[in-house]
Amino acid sequence: MNKRGHVLNGLLLALGLGFVIEPGLGMATARTVAEITVPIVLGALFPDVDTAFGRHRKTLHSLPVLGLFLAYPIVFGNLQYVWIGVLTHYVLDVVGSRRGIALFHPLSDTEYGMPTGVTTSSKYADLVTVVVTAVELAVFWAIHTYVVTLDLDVSAVASEAAAGIGI
Repeated sequence: MNKRGHVLNGLLLALGLGFVIEPGLGMATARTVAEITVPIVLGALFPDVDTAFGRHRKTLHSLPVLGLFLAYPIVFGNLQYVWIGVLTHYVLDVVGSRRGIALFHPLSDTEYGMPTGVTTSSKYADLVTVVVTAVELAVFWAIHTYVVTLDLDVSAVASEAAAGIGI
């Protein structure tokens, strides 16, 4: 997908996740949406920084990079929702576009994708983005409802983890 698609994906995800995390139409929901929008959109845009350096869809489109964003809030207690933007960027590039991404870079430059995508210049790119985003929201809702709450106080978890390893 192109930058427009990733911004659209990030904004729709933030809005939808705001309602997943804090259901309702009140100020608590509005605050949650406001709190998670910037980190998710920034995360959704971050992998494409590799268009300026490195090799696009390889350098910053890999599982090691996602691992760093997953570990960051545990170690440092901030950027809790950026990993969601990065992860959903990958999903959109794998499922929504034809090319795929190099998930195991730098170990392998093989690009993984699915035959479900369209080219980034396709007139259907926005529709595919919205459909993929809806599926992502359904998955996040199921995880939040049945597995683990997505509104964890990661700073408290990070403090405990840091104390446990002597930081």
